[in-house]
Amino acid sequence: MTDFTGKHGLIVGVANKRSISWAIARAVAGRGARLALTYQGERLEENVRELAQELTDPLILPCDVTSDEQVAEVYRAIGREFGGLDFLLHGVAFAPREELEGPFVQTTREGFRIALDVSAYSLVSLTRGAVPLMAARGGGSVLTLTYLGSERVFPNYNVMGVAKAALEAAMRYLASDLGPQNIRVNAISAGPIKTLAASGISGFTSILGIYRDHAPLRRTVDAEEVAAAAAFLLSGDASAVTGDVFYVDGGFHAMGM
Repeated sequence: MTDFTGKHGLIVGVANKRSISWAIARAVAGRGARLALTYQGERLEENVRELAQELTDPLILPCDVTSDEQVAEVYRAIGREFGGLDFLLHGVAFAPREELEGPFVQTTREGFRIALDVSAYSLVSLTRGAVPLMAARGGGSVLTLTYLGSERVFPNYNVMGVAKAALEAAMRYLASDLGPQNIRVNAISAGPIKTLAASGISGFTSILGIYRDHAPLRRTVDAEEVAAAAAFLLSGDASAVTGDVFYVDGGFHAMGM
């Protein structure tokens, strides 16, 4: 099992105990990592602080990823407390609920802007802030979470699919930029999991059924399986892996029908 003893990481995107980001936080903390966790707003702060009680000496910080100042303050706090950073998990995504209903052609300009800002540009801004702290460690790993809706049309995924496509492109450009500094950037494309974000997608239950019927493994995946793959990609065991979308979906992405 990968050892994270002495490593420090930032986890962005924990909403509740079902969050994929939380499963990843538990996986790396259980292997020895010390973590900083962020929350957005008072509504989620209580959830994050309660969950963080399971961790050893976590750093809990507010962060609205649409605010450059809040992102900068997160990294100032991490610099003071940790002195450097070994890995970053970007697990935040959002689109207004009304944009995930009806035809995609009805997407509003504001809904498009919000989805791309929160779900894709935030990877750029968070990575940019992490670079000096990772450089202080001699390199690091950045990981984001995506979905097959970036490549194929899923009912009601709409503008979020476009945002995930932009996210994956951003990941590749960041990997190219930062490789010379020994900073790797990758994405995990997970199968559908019942999270807070998934609850906003109409017809999500039927998508789960289709995966169970057609994925080579004939089942869906769980957050712990995604977390195990994430621990690998965030660790030195994946030292030659960058610019990659790593599928953890029971093989569904490989199927034509």
